[in-house]
Amino acid sequence: MALLPSLLLALVVFSCGPGGSLGCDLSLNHVLLSRKNVELLRRMSRISSSLCLEDRKDFRFPRATEDGSEVREAQAICVLHEMLQQTFNLFFTEHSAAAWNSTLLDQLLQALHRQLEALDTCLVREMGKEGSALAMQGPTLALKRYFQGIRLYLKEKQYSDCAWEVVRLEVMRAFSSTRLLLERLRNKNRDVESP
Repeated sequence: MALLPSLLLALVVFSCGPGGSLGCDLSLNHVLLSRKNVELLRRMSRISSSLCLEDRKDFRFPRATEDGSEVREAQAICVLHEMLQQTFNLFFTEHSAAAWNSTLLDQLLQALHRQLEALDTCLVREMGKEGSALAMQGPTLALKRYFQGIRLYLKEKQYSDCAWEVVRLEVMRAFSSTRLLLERLRNKNRDVESP
């Protein structure tokens, strides 16, 4: 279940910077909402993960690039949007509603929706006509396959409590890594801007 920081860096490297290189102030907003997502996912735990050791799985978070230089700005936004959308879709299901505390699940879905709305503005602004082509390229397709693997895992495990616990932890790691990378990039940008 190791998340590779290189892809996450590629996801966020272009949405950070002085004033946001995209003309969108995603960095602070995304960090705050990602913290909230991680906290909500942490609070959603219903069983001890130690009871689910036999259900663990390496979902193989996709490794799209070794560094952010290979991903164009619009593509990075598209990939980040895909990650949020797939996470939203995963938790916005009948099976998910049966597995989690409804109040916490609703709060998570609302936070994901807010992040998606913020990114939608940037997607429209940055992608223009190339949007649909970018949505079908390597990193985005890899994320779709990654989430498809998670959905197949849940189905194979018949949406058991342990299966949902494993998925909750996987998604939590993804948000934690994204948040930590965003904070690191924001600090790096502050250091560059300082005299």
